[in-house]
Amino acid sequence: MDLTRKPHRRFNPLLREWVLVSPNRLQRPWLGRVEPAQTSDRVAYDPNCYLCPGNQRSSGAGNPPYTSTFVFDNDYPALPPEDGAGGEENAHLLISEYERGRCKVLCYSPRHDLTIPLLGTDQIRKVVDLWDEQYRSLASEQWVSYVQIFENRGAMMGASNPHPHCQIWANGSLPNIPLKEMDSFRDYLSAHHGCLLCDYLRAEVALDRRIVCQNEDFTVVVPFWAVWPFETLLLSRRHIASMNQMSDSERNSFADILRRITTRYDNLFEIDCPYSMGFHPSPENGGAHPEWHFHGHYYPPLLRSATVQKFMVGYELLDAPQRDMTPETAAERLIAADELHYLLRNSASPA
Repeated sequence: MDLTRKPHRRFNPLLREWVLVSPNRLQRPWLGRVEPAQTSDRVAYDPNCYLCPGNQRSSGAGNPPYTSTFVFDNDYPALPPEDGAGGEENAHLLISEYERGRCKVLCYSPRHDLTIPLLGTDQIRKVVDLWDEQYRSLASEQWVSYVQIFENRGAMMGASNPHPHCQIWANGSLPNIPLKEMDSFRDYLSAHHGCLLCDYLRAEVALDRRIVCQNEDFTVVVPFWAVWPFETLLLSRRHIASMNQMSDSERNSFADILRRITTRYDNLFEIDCPYSMGFHPSPENGGAHPEWHFHGHYYPPLLRSATVQKFMVGYELLDAPQRDMTPETAAERLIAADELHYLLRNSASPA
């Protein structure tokens, strides 16, 4: 079967779900919704930004005059830090339970205009170190089951502030997606006596059709089962379960690969590309997880250009994920969007 032209479906072994791929639909005329291109202010300091150094946040708390990375407890957390009472249950269908957590905000830099692609690798390394510090601290709490580091970049993805930042949430229970991945890792280990993502990475390296960028310690690939048009999967080459198992050189490589993939996203669409991204470390509460392989997900919503967005509607909401462009074509376009001209298009420069 010709996967480049014929409709087919592909299996996602992490979530054990299918995605429908319909490359023939790329020929249809497009009269859909067009979003205005997003632009950046490119100012080093914004007096109205509640994340810039020295400014007052909407809660009334004040930011210190920080000069590097900065982390604080979210003023409006989605999860309460204190323990609470149990939930309610009615006839085994109407079920709820109390969910405890911690929510933090981490600013990458005091500069309002420096996103990850514009930071130097040494500056990104400081972000990586603070991620690890926060991960270790939160994961050490006995009640914490999972620590999720994620970033929503751009207003299109619901970011409430353009100052480059991410969030860190610690959950008392294991969230849905990591739970599915954990079950897949365990079952694969039992059936094949190996790591699902180690084996998958070896297959991708052998084929060399969907690898976007890589260095000595990390590889970024458009996964064979990608749902979003330019979705990518970031994989550690060594089998590690969490960020805290990275060596010093791997942390440098991690900072490098983060800059490489985000630069390609910005180059591809010639804007500060919106996306949701996050890292999946192993669950914490409940002991060691030798089956788990550290990885990250990038989900940009853009489809044909900086002004055309992918929406999950219709068939996707009712039946299964569906995409038109093949992952191989997406990988080709991301590979071509290298770093060479990125800084020339931006007035900001790393501080």
